Amino acid sequence: MKNRFILTSLLAIFLATYSYANTQNSTHIHYYSASEIPKNMSVQEKKKRFYALLVPAVQKVYNQLTKEYLETKKLVQKNPHDPKILKLMKKYSAKDPKDLLMRMKPHPKSIALAQAAMESAWATSHFFRIANNIFGVWSFNPHEPRVAAGKKRGNKTIYVRKYATITDSVKDYYKTLATNKAFQKFREAKMKTDDPYTLVKYLDKYSERGTDYTKELASMIRHNKLTQYDK
Repeated sequence: MKNRFILTSLLAIFLATYSYANTQNSTHIHYYSASEIPKNMSVQEKKKRFYALLVPAVQKVYNQLTKEYLETKKLVQKNPHDPKILKLMKKYSAKDPKDLLMRMKPHPKSIALAQAAMESAWATSHFFRIANNIFGVWSFNPHEPRVAAGKKRGNKTIYVRKYATITDSVKDYYKTLATNKAFQKFREAKMKTDDPYTLVKYLDKYSERGTDYTKELASMIRHNKLTQYDK
């Protein structure tokens, strides 16, 4: 009986050690950084790295924005003249409480992930690696963190914004679509539907490619089954 107990204890210790080692190895294998790109990645590994880096950031920002939107919606219904509402209207450049809610409601995560993948070549672009700039956002403000793009338009050097974290880049992206005049129709549409395939049609102003860009976005969402992240 004593020997049986000893064997059982040794087996338990072995299994615990094996499990811990596997956990440690798994953590090491699945760790990715924006600044480092593994060599000779397969397409599958490239996408795995992209999802590991982007999905948590997009989910975090989306959840925060959704919470703020729902809280503001309740406050507007209770008192549209509340000082908090006026402050938010200024932040989002909204003309009235209704316009504010339209700007604050976050669009589907599938769209954000599709644009992130397209704009950064699945998180392998130079600007993502050195500036956490996943969406290729330009900078026109010399007083903000930014890096030169290495090309010019006419005689002017093009700059892109530099972000401290990937999450900051995602936040700025959502804010851009919430405030820029070019995306007014997109904002109106997302108050009527959450269907990403309908909404991407209103993002033709995001790229100089226009409707070709929106068609590629829809294809990106469909082919990679990105709507699974909208559930």
